Amino acid sequence: MAPIPPPSTPTVDAIYASYEAAQESGYRDHLGASGIGAECERAQWYGFRWTTRARHTGRLLRLFQTGHLAEARFVADLRRIGVTVHDVGEDGQQFNFRDSTGHFGGGCDGVGIGFPEAPKAWHVCEFKTHSAKSFASLEKDGVEKSKPLHFAQMQVYMHLAGIERAFYLAVNKDTDALYQERIRYDAEVALRLMAKAARIIGAAQPPARISADPAWFQCRFCDHRDTCHGEAMPERHCRSCLHSTPVEDGWWRCERHGCVLSSPDQRTGCAAHLYIPGLVPGEQTDAGEDWISYTMPDGTTWRDGVPA
Repeated sequence: MAPIPPPSTPTVDAIYASYEAAQESGYRDHLGASGIGAECERAQWYGFRWTTRARHTGRLLRLFQTGHLAEARFVADLRRIGVTVHDVGEDGQQFNFRDSTGHFGGGCDGVGIGFPEAPKAWHVCEFKTHSAKSFASLEKDGVEKSKPLHFAQMQVYMHLAGIERAFYLAVNKDTDALYQERIRYDAEVALRLMAKAARIIGAAQPPARISADPAWFQCRFCDHRDTCHGEAMPERHCRSCLHSTPVEDGWWRCERHGCVLSSPDQRTGCAAHLYIPGLVPGEQTDAGEDWISYTMPDGTTWRDGVPA
């Protein structure tokens, strides 16, 4: 007997599709503090250079939105007990912090003062939602051990904001139980993270792989796996081009045309594009002013740039 097909869900499918249709380009203009605690610098460089466009399912995009919607409730809860929370700046936008280059940073959930544990100290506020399993790990081991990316994110925000405490407030999505932890600014940790960001931003070629084995657990589910370990190549845009360089104030400069590139410019690229050699899954064999030749893994020759 043939298996009974799953029931049709046209309304749910349409909802998910609407999220997918509305999702942004998949490229983030800056290197994000939310991921700087990850171990693989190569993966973060790929993200900064837009090697792989982030595309998510409608269900996952809706899940992300659930986390964002929870932030307003966290703020309301804190204000209800007398904590002063600023969740947006004077411009009505989320607080955004950037390093001196303008290429590294992120937006924190708010800053607050008046917490019962330390009423006179300003805190960077970070709000998170967790599954029951993740929440149990958080309760057992604390933020630094169980959520190192969140810990690193707060260290960067404290460093850039000049605030020495962070308040981490999390919810178990299954039970609505809350978890709190005050995080102390650690200058040594923060400065290491800032130096790491500077290395990634300044790298002209991909940093070393975290593993040569594509089956390594950190590689197996990485968004950049096909580019890093396979033969996939990124789209042609300014950030994948060897002529472009990140410069001050968050801008990029094209050395080929001698101009500054806006974010839309970077997405468009131009006919003079040449891939950063480290992004090509072949061995460079020859080059001219406007072209580079490679021997590809299958033995064929591929010429990037002006035809011969």
